[in-house]
Amino acid sequence: MSQSYEIMHATREELDTIIDIYNATIAGRMVTADLEPITVESRMKWFEEHNEHHRPLWVMKNESKIIAWLSFSSFNSKAAYDYTAEISIYISQESRAQGIGSRFLQIALEECPRLQIRNVVALVFGHNAPSLALLRKFGFEQWGLLPGVAIMDGVDRDLVMMGKKV
Repeated sequence: MSQSYEIMHATREELDTIIDIYNATIAGRMVTADLEPITVESRMKWFEEHNEHHRPLWVMKNESKIIAWLSFSSFNSKAAYDYTAEISIYISQESRAQGIGSRFLQIALEECPRLQIRNVVALVFGHNAPSLALLRKFGFEQWGLLPGVAIMDGVDRDLVMMGKKV
């Protein structure tokens, strides 16, 4: 990846690419609990729940091409949880293992005070070593473990809750 990249709030026109990047992870059974590809229509409500001032959905572009996306989502709808957000990062297949996750996560954590986020949580499958390593690199710790809560292709999978106070 060249050094020129930009991060901005996603537009509706970019949702197709966001969904394509997401859907490309499904077959690997390591990143998402979805077992079949999702549609843009099925993600419209999710898209509309994001805004650049509180719960952003950012895209990272390299030479005008979206190579990754990151979202902060509400952890829980109850008011007391408003200062806690769940983070998700998805990187296009051709852009993985190039340090993009680290760059994106660093920027996201720096933006947390502006977004009034005090706690960041990530829900990661226990067998997703690259994502767990990325989070640990940035000071996330295991805050919870849900053993065998997902069954994919007949295999029980653990869900690890990683968290960081920012």
